Amino acid sequence: MGLTNNDIFKKLRVAHKLRDDDIVKICTLVDFKVTKSELGAFFRNENHPKYMECGDQILRNFLNGLIIHLRGPMPEKGANTPTKPSKKTNTL
Repeated sequence: MGLTNNDIFKKLRVAHKLRDDDIVKICTLVDFKVTKSELGAFFRNENHPKYMECGDQILRNFLNGLIIHLRGPMPEKGANTPTKPSKKTNTL
């Protein structure tokens, strides 16, 4: 059996040394609200009665927020975007 969304979420949390507060803030970067109690349910053991499966939407929003958290927001299109440098030919 492959990795579940919960497994991926747990591994990212450990790899980036994130706490529940950090994950909540990261999700708010993409206007997605998640509570600490929901996060606790995702990180529980599968046999625990309060365990909850992490859906695709939750993981997708977390990943999009993590990108913004690590790289910063994307610049708006057409707003002074750098262009490729032109190639100059040497003339003798």
